[in-house]
Parts: sequence; structure tokens; C-alpha cells
Amino acid sequence: MPVMPGAEPYRHEAGQVGVLLCHGFTGTPQSLRPWGEHLAAHGLSVSLPRLPGHGTTWQEMSRTRWEDWYAELEKSFEDLRGQCAEVFVAGLSLGGCMALRLAEVHGAGVKGVIVVNPSIANDVPLLRLAPVLKWFVSSVPGVANDIKKPGAVELAYARTPVKAAATLPWLWSKVQADLDTLVCPVLVFHSPEDHVVKPTSVAILRERVAGVTVEELPDSYHVATLDNDADRIFAGSLDFIRTHASVPLQRD
Repeated sequence: MPVMPGAEPYRHEAGQVGVLLCHGFTGTPQSLRPWGEHLAAHGLSVSLPRLPGHGTTWQEMSRTRWEDWYAELEKSFEDLRGQCAEVFVAGLSLGGCMALRLAEVHGAGVKGVIVVNPSIANDVPLLRLAPVLKWFVSSVPGVANDIKKPGAVELAYARTPVKAAATLPWLWSKVQADLDTLVCPVLVFHSPEDHVVKPTSVAILRERVAGVTVEELPDSYHVATLDNDADRIFAGSLDFIRTHASVPLQRD
């Protein structure tokens, strides 16, 4: 299946500190590419894969489920860990959820987690209906391009495949069940005005994750990595990595 121009994965090999970035549900690596390039420019090895079923057609995505997306992240994580002494994981929206899952599964193998407007709770009424709705409707209107910045565009599907969405509750439940097992520091960037993900997810992280740090993004909507506060995310995540990495970045 041809990949949309701009939706290609991104990889940069540099120093002994690596970062795995994960885009969101129905999105593409394009939404995180500026973030990845910023980190690469400061001496980090960066891996930003394209999740299965994303960046092609929503019909293809309809044939995938969360296990397929997570398996791709696992592969990218192991590749990066084979190259680097330390690995951080980061993600936007559902990508943040899967970054947290990687940290739960790999324990001390993950040096730190950075998430932007993470989605870890089933708090959208339509998604609660998805397991039943999938038998009657193949897709619903998409959730892309919740961006405040004029002219900024997210490369993502205009339709949401219901069958794929119906698999999300199992992922959310697994992540929430194991939050207490996290052993690495967690940095959360949160947009108070988010029209896609409700505040529930960040509230759960505040309550359940010891030592979590939350930084507000006052001038951005959901896709904050392409929005007015993007520079705050880029600089803040770099500072977080410098603080918690025990080996120097290539250019530090």
C-alpha cells in the first residue's frame, strides 16, 4: 500500500542516548518529525516509526489493532536499545499511552518517558460504543488537526476506522493496571484546551505515578507538537533527557 508523502518513518543515528517517538491514533510520523529532528540536532539517536495501517488509508488501518502497533514499537525499541546505552520513550496521544506501556514492560530498560496529551482512559462516549458500533458502521469522522496555530496541518486520516478503535479499551486497561510498576521518571506535557482527549488521562497519571512532572501548554490544542507550544515541548524534553541520562549526549 503506497504511503502518503510526508508520512514516512524517520531515523537518525548519533550518540549513545536514544529516543523512540510514537505518533498518535490515525496520525503519522509527520506530527512528531519536527520534535525528532530537534532532538537529533542535539546529539540524540532518534527512531520514529510509522505504525501499521497508518499513513496509507483508513481502510487498511481497519485491518489492524493495538497489538500490531505496539509490536512495531517493540521492534523499534529493541533496535534502538541494541545501538544505544540508554533509551527514552516518548509519544503523542495514543502514542503516549504506548510509550507508557513500553516503560511498564521493560522496567529499568527505559530511562524515562515523555508524553504529550496522552490518552490512557476510555472517556470518549463514541469510543465506548465502538465494540458494538463496529458491526454496523465501518468509520466515523476523524479526530485529526486539533491545532490552534494558524496554517499548521496534521497529516492524518479524515475518517476513524471503528474496528481499530474498538481494540483501544484493552490497551487502556492494561496501561492503567500497571501504572504502579513504573520505575522511571515521567514528564507530561498537557494542553488544558484539548478537543480530542479529556483531562481524565492526566489526572490518572498525577494520582497513580509517583514523581510525575506535568507541564502545561497554555497556547496549544491536542496536536501540541505542531502547535504554538511546540518549542516548549522540544526544549523541555531535551532538558529532561539531559537531566536523567547518565551518559552524555553526542554534542554535550
